[in-house]
Amino acid sequence: MTEEENKTNKIYQGGYSSLDPEKNYVGNFLGMHIPSGDFALTTDPRNANFLQEVSSKLSTGVKNIEVEGISPDIFESVPQQHLKEINRLAKLTGINVTLHGPLIEASGFTKEGWSESNRQSAERQMIQAIERAHEINPEGSSPVTFHSSVILPGQIKPKGKEEVEEILVINPQKGSINRIPIKERHFPEEGKINVKKEIQKINEEVWDQQLRNLAYYSDMGIDAIEKSKYLELGAMEEEKEGLEISPEFQRGRSTFNRGVTFLNDSYREFKDLYEIAYSSSNPEQKKVLNKLGEEITKNVQKINENPRSKQSIVLRKEIIDKGIETLNNFIEVPEIYRPLEDFAREKSIDTFASGALNSYKKFKDKAPIISIENPPAGAAFSTGEELKKLVEESRKKFVEFAKKDGISESVAKAQAEKLIGVTWDVGHINMLRKYGYEAKDIVKESEKIKPLLKHIHLSDNFGFEHTELPMGMGNVPMKEIMKKLGKEGFEAKKVIEAGNWWQHFKTPPVQESLEAFGSPIYSMKMAPYWNQSIGLYQGYFGGVGPVFPQGNYNTFGAGFSQLPMELGGQIPGQQGSKLSGNKME
Repeated sequence: MTEEENKTNKIYQGGYSSLDPEKNYVGNFLGMHIPSGDFALTTDPRNANFLQEVSSKLSTGVKNIEVEGISPDIFESVPQQHLKEINRLAKLTGINVTLHGPLIEASGFTKEGWSESNRQSAERQMIQAIERAHEINPEGSSPVTFHSSVILPGQIKPKGKEEVEEILVINPQKGSINRIPIKERHFPEEGKINVKKEIQKINEEVWDQQLRNLAYYSDMGIDAIEKSKYLELGAMEEEKEGLEISPEFQRGRSTFNRGVTFLNDSYREFKDLYEIAYSSSNPEQKKVLNKLGEEITKNVQKINENPRSKQSIVLRKEIIDKGIETLNNFIEVPEIYRPLEDFAREKSIDTFASGALNSYKKFKDKAPIISIENPPAGAAFSTGEELKKLVEESRKKFVEFAKKDGISESVAKAQAEKLIGVTWDVGHINMLRKYGYEAKDIVKESEKIKPLLKHIHLSDNFGFEHTELPMGMGNVPMKEIMKKLGKEGFEAKKVIEAGNWWQHFKTPPVQESLEAFGSPIYSMKMAPYWNQSIGLYQGYFGGVGPVFPQGNYNTFGAGFSQLPMELGGQIPGQQGSKLSGNKME
């Protein structure tokens, strides 16, 4: 019988030889050998008792533990004293402890939209998390992981398509997000769809419409004021003397008030458009707007002396007309709507750079590292290319901020590279599969962040749901990813994130992870490996755990030792005997 036929016809595999590493492996072996000391185990993110969690994880034998502070409210429930005790425990046991920081939206977006105050609040929260990480590990620069984005959707092109299916844009003045579908056009002059041109076209249309509306309602206001003849009727004098108000005068006053309302609304709208134009203008255009602003300031002082006088109304109309003329002369249309991704990146960069600089200024060479993690594919900044751009520009902004604080450029650049890097989650990037991407595309995205790598998060899945299994139990191309990450990947700490394994199978994912990576069983970093462990004890539980009923093994286990004596086993008959005449059940 051939080996293949033997495998097919037998319920259980035969005994592997632990001396044959080519054949002796478990089903999730990834084909590489990584020492167990390179792995870290996470605490339960639902539990604020970090001290208890770290203590319980020590029994697994791991030398690295990452405490999960991803939930902001749970992280706030961790007593400061526990962090100090974790540091003492780490010193006592010789383990290394890192922190997964709370899920903070660094850009400053919330469900209600964006504001600068929200971004500043996110920055303060990040700084506090860094300071608490230093309590856990004050002697070394350990990575503190923050997600690149938490709530913002990304814009990933489905495989084989040149453009995304919709554009996400933001109006910075209002902080609101809009979705604009990208539809195929067939009219000859429209040409090929281009996202950049699409946004420019929308801005042109909106800007032109707003200026026309401004002129229209301003003219309506003046027209109503003139038709009312309210000012010519000596309204103020008549009301002061307490004379009876005629119906003609009442109609005039009502029309006058409506006109003033139109004019005031137009004036407020003009101020909003002025702000939009100023924020999008170049230095030369700013000079023009500043000059206009000086003229407005002089006229506003006169208007405020008597807002409802004829002179004030005329001046307000002149301001609006001059403003419309100036704004119409802009060569480039202001960015009323901006691509959400570009805007969010700019704001996130400010937060990450400021957080890292604060860490350096406070802790110097022992400053914790901001390690930015890619969120599940489909969220903002989730691809290798996007994350690379975010980190590189955050480093540049760090240097810019540091130089303003009197730090030399050379020192700033060195610290930027040290203090801002990447936590690469292989399970998150594998979720590109739901957009039609293949293993080779996932490997390619991983390669892009290689020079920036500080930390690796290990979780396996099948590319559609954000599940977390031990490596080798899904379809993450881990072996190919590690090859592309090279030295940086092998030197980075690898954090086992297997929440779904804990949830459903109720056991630590350590053995399964060590089997997947072929970790050496002994400290010599040589055979035998954990992927050969099944050949060392020949257990029926090898590889998948005790999933069959115990009675199955009592009856059909090794040999016939567990059968009753009358059937050739070693267990005395308890239900009677064939020779006794008693009925056997």
